[in-house]
Amino acid sequence: MNRSTCAIALLAFAVACGPADPGTEAPAAAEPEFLTVTEENYSHAETARNFRNWARLGADTEITHMRDLPPRGHAAPTVQMNDDTLYSIAIVEAVDGNVAFSLPQVDVYMAVQVQTEGGHGPHYVVEPGDYELPVETAFAFLIYRTGTERGLEAARAAQDQISTDLLNFGEYALPNYDFEEVEAWTARLTAETQGTPFAYTFPRTAGEITDLHQWNLENANGWGGSSPEVGVSNLYTNSTFQSAAECLSTTFTDPQSTYFTSITAYDADRYLIDGTSNVNSHSWATNGDGMITVSFNCGDEAPNNIDTQGQDFSFTMRYYGVSQSVVDGDVTPEKTVS
Repeated sequence: MNRSTCAIALLAFAVACGPADPGTEAPAAAEPEFLTVTEENYSHAETARNFRNWARLGADTEITHMRDLPPRGHAAPTVQMNDDTLYSIAIVEAVDGNVAFSLPQVDVYMAVQVQTEGGHGPHYVVEPGDYELPVETAFAFLIYRTGTERGLEAARAAQDQISTDLLNFGEYALPNYDFEEVEAWTARLTAETQGTPFAYTFPRTAGEITDLHQWNLENANGWGGSSPEVGVSNLYTNSTFQSAAECLSTTFTDPQSTYFTSITAYDADRYLIDGTSNVNSHSWATNGDGMITVSFNCGDEAPNNIDTQGQDFSFTMRYYGVSQSVVDGDVTPEKTVS
């Protein structure tokens, strides 16, 4: 039972058991009035849904480590999750407008993204150290991503090095949205982007939003993504929705990401597909001329083949520590699928 449910239950108990005139019945507790989801507050509502999903896993009281790759389909707590990092999540309260956390020195990729209640990621850090960073909301969502390039056991060992000494767990209060309505909005917005390649910008603060509808589309398709910063944080793009009935491929110049590049397939709702693995630059085969070909549903002999198990799909490009050439639009695998 979540906190808001507990509060409602306690209120009902107090009304039922409080003093009343003999022979009268206590009035029933009023049904909660949900916040209406609008274009203006959708991203806040979708953010609340993600806070809720991870709070259910305990992330509002202690750091929550996902020790395996994310679940497939709607069992995942967040849409479009990475398939080449392990997640560790903490929902923390700001103190004097700042959140504090530590990033350990480990021998695999590790980053922390600070996500506000508005859905913004104002900070993405990859250098080890202790941090105290400003946020514009009372609570923030810390996303630790730990690379699996040395295997799951090495990634889990790295997760165990994360110190929780600076984390401040407060009493997070979930906004009273009808989350079925939020999911309906998410489905509509996601469907809107399936016909053309889609690029994310992820403005860092509310003041940086220049196109509200674009911002909502970004949160629907890939909540929790970072704003690109060359050599540090990540850039994301989605392909159009593709048929699994044909062999497809895309060929592109090596993106030269500082950390690594990955290509991951998702279903129509932007969730990972059961039985499907991604391809990334830690292990992909190159063409020998500085180019890379990634194939989809072309068989095991095809270069860097991703088998979507007969399910129609789109794929997401992720550039961890994006290069200037990708930011400039010189590498666009999502636009060259054939």
